[in-house]
Amino acid sequence: MTNTVINGNNNNQSIEKNSQPSEPGEWTLAQIQTALKRKLPDSLLKELPGKFKAKYIAWHTAVEILDKYCIGWQWEIKSVTYTTDRIILVGKLSIPTKHGLVIREATGSELLKKTSQDYNTGEIKEEEIPYGDPASNAESMAFRRAASKYGLALYLYKK
Repeated sequence: MTNTVINGNNNNQSIEKNSQPSEPGEWTLAQIQTALKRKLPDSLLKELPGKFKAKYIAWHTAVEILDKYCIGWQWEIKSVTYTTDRIILVGKLSIPTKHGLVIREATGSELLKKTSQDYNTGEIKEEEIPYGDPASNAESMAFRRAASKYGLALYLYKK
């Protein structure tokens, strides 16, 4: 089965549904986006705990998918900024295409510590961050957001 997409120049690009590139820069950006925009099997998705129950893709799953369809991709942390309560990270995801290197940047942020206030006493208590450390969480967010700018799991953000 062949998928056909139209890129910004209205040039038809097609890829076989189960094909993948064998070397960096073999595919056009349109072909890469077609591959990455496919709906992912539910088995590859995680669900946020809590009341929102939003689905997301784990960073390591994004790495595996990029390894398959975007051979030669590179990730770089461009900047890290701290505020009184947050870390803010900017990362750059570069993917070689048939027409040159394509770059997308994204931000990620995370609370440095979580606090809660007892409304009876006014006491502020510091809570543990439930998973990972703030820097890793911010980088994961930036990486997944940058990958979504190529189409990877982008449909999850539309809900």
